Amino acid sequence: MKIWFVAALSAVVSLASAEEAKWESIFNGKDLTGWSPKIRGCKAGENFQNTFRVQDGVLKVDYSDYKEWDSRFGHLFYAKKYSNYRLRLEYRFTGEQLKGGPGWAYRNSGVMVHSESPETMELEQDFPTSLEVQILGGTGKGERTTGNLCTPGTHVEMNGKLETSHCITSKSKTFNGDQWVKLEIEVQGNKLIRHIINGEEVMSYAKPQYGGDAHSEALAKAAGDKMISEGYFCLQSESHPVEFKNIEIQEIKP
Repeated sequence: MKIWFVAALSAVVSLASAEEAKWESIFNGKDLTGWSPKIRGCKAGENFQNTFRVQDGVLKVDYSDYKEWDSRFGHLFYAKKYSNYRLRLEYRFTGEQLKGGPGWAYRNSGVMVHSESPETMELEQDFPTSLEVQILGGTGKGERTTGNLCTPGTHVEMNGKLETSHCITSKSKTFNGDQWVKLEIEVQGNKLIRHIINGEEVMSYAKPQYGGDAHSEALAKAAGDKMISEGYFCLQSESHPVEFKNIEIQEIKP
């Protein structure tokens, strides 16, 4: 009986692990079904100048229909809100930065997690209140890490201390050229968030919370809690062409 119980328990644990390990593709490689843009100066849902498009199975941030940059910071939101999950994808930078884009945005994009919805963003808002997993491409000169953290309207705790710096550098390698880079983000509600580049953890932090500007304070008031335990995620456009593929999500147990 004891042997049978142990075997049965092992089977249950294995089944639970198998269920948790399932990854779901959330980009069909054909169109933007399930995704919605919010671009500065435009209403939610308006894909200004076809900024976000799909070609050859790849989701692209493309500025070929733009005449000028005009601070059109954009974000492409996935339709569902999540709390405990892993998100993985591949990205690469291509081409040249759009004329007029800020210097700091050269080979610069990001994946925002625990984000507010596109509908709650203000018309002229640059970035959603969120945690930005900043992705950077190398310039060919010196080191430039990726998988960094930027915090528009948010704060986090690192090593048990509240961190209010806007951008925090990871310990990743530099990736020059147009190579594909694998990014994985693990989000455990408001307990722990990890950034993983090509299989290597490059940053972790905890207790994401609203703070830093009036808009985020309003969101905290509406939520009735300054801590952020769930939200949307989105892909970013910041004036340099970037491509994404193999976008998958895995829900995990809290």
